[in-house]
Amino acid sequence: MKIVYFLLVLGAIIFAGCASDTNTSEHSSIVAFSDSLFQTNVDSAYISGASVIVYQKGERLLDKTYGYANLELAVPMPENASFEIGSVTKQFTSAAILKLVEEGRLSLEDDFTQYLDFDTKGRSITINSLLNHTSGIPSYTELPEFGNIFYRSYDRDTLLRLVEKNDFLFEPGEALIYNNSAYFFLGLIIEEISGMSYEDYLREQFFVPLGMNNTYYSSTSKVIPNKAYGYDYSENILNQKQYIDHTWPYSAGSLSSTADDLLIWMISLHERTIISEKLYDILTNPGHLNDGTKVRYAMGLVNYMNFGNKEIGHGGGIPGFLSETKYFPDEDLFIICLINTMGPKGADYFAEELLWKLLDKHEFDPVELDIDLNAVTGIYTGQSRGQATSIEVKAQSNSLTISTVGQSRVDTLKIYLGDSTWSDGNSLVKIKNNEYLRDDIYGYIKFKKDQ
Repeated sequence: MKIVYFLLVLGAIIFAGCASDTNTSEHSSIVAFSDSLFQTNVDSAYISGASVIVYQKGERLLDKTYGYANLELAVPMPENASFEIGSVTKQFTSAAILKLVEEGRLSLEDDFTQYLDFDTKGRSITINSLLNHTSGIPSYTELPEFGNIFYRSYDRDTLLRLVEKNDFLFEPGEALIYNNSAYFFLGLIIEEISGMSYEDYLREQFFVPLGMNNTYYSSTSKVIPNKAYGYDYSENILNQKQYIDHTWPYSAGSLSSTADDLLIWMISLHERTIISEKLYDILTNPGHLNDGTKVRYAMGLVNYMNFGNKEIGHGGGIPGFLSETKYFPDEDLFIICLINTMGPKGADYFAEELLWKLLDKHEFDPVELDIDLNAVTGIYTGQSRGQATSIEVKAQSNSLTISTVGQSRVDTLKIYLGDSTWSDGNSLVKIKNNEYLRDDIYGYIKFKKDQ
């Protein structure tokens, strides 16, 4: 039986207010657009299926499923289908850490080696830097050695020892490179301090109190009602997803959930019923790097202006599944998209298509060039996610082209914003003082010009 809090939240979601004629028209328009968008991509075999919710100002503008939960048996996607949500898990991990902070059981400024045995090679690394991807520890998902245990179940300490053998990517606080190792470590810290398993702690603190009855730790063996099978897209066909043992995604990406449960979570989180106002501000407000650079990622959530619209959210990817959760506080708008396919058209693609049917997209306004483009051309080298990378910058008329050395793809930077900075979609590129700085929201990298 669902508890009272869940009934209140669900009742508010379902029955809030009478829609105006304008809202009714908007509702019909977004549903028609969504139907065409998803059905076209199901028919084209880009995705197997999807579950999507668009919720604004107490009204469900869209709440539908599409395609198939199981292609082999041609099983349609059920209502309230369950998906693996990948890195959307990270915000649950962050909230759990903040719960422990609120209880006085740890501090964000604690060195994480107070709780885990890990050789930092003399560096001091805080809980906060793990949460914000600024520790410099390499991410295990990018290590070649991880391929040797990807399919197998070992003690989780195995992963600590594997990561420990590798060099740091950068000194703590110098950059922001997305890091699954950090969130794996945070799960172990939650277990160490709480004396409970990661799954049990989340269930006690969040899932049961909120009535999230269909959110759980993923399994490759349990029979779970309404669970969608996962698929991978390759060469214009869909295949069964790559296998991964759920020992490893863990607190960085092993939760499964439904669109309904995620809506309950997001509303509760942003209404500050899960954690205090003070800790919510910490959770959702990005900090700075050592040199004062403001970043746009904070504790399992991005917080940035998406073409003029403030967005707080996070995406996720794991073999067979892609997910996206977006919240726009100024418009009181939530978009949740879950698809059971890893492929070229991810959940973010569909969420963005729906988004721009509802909100105005404000492109960056370019300013007149005030620098010599030839002065910034050259090759810049540094550490990106998973490997050292070199970027070649070339001048072309009133724009720049950028390409990764060894790859054929070339991007053009046309929109100049001043102060040696260009926009590349929502990404920002600054090329100044022999440095190539790129803010991709989920990461902030620094490359030095080759001499």
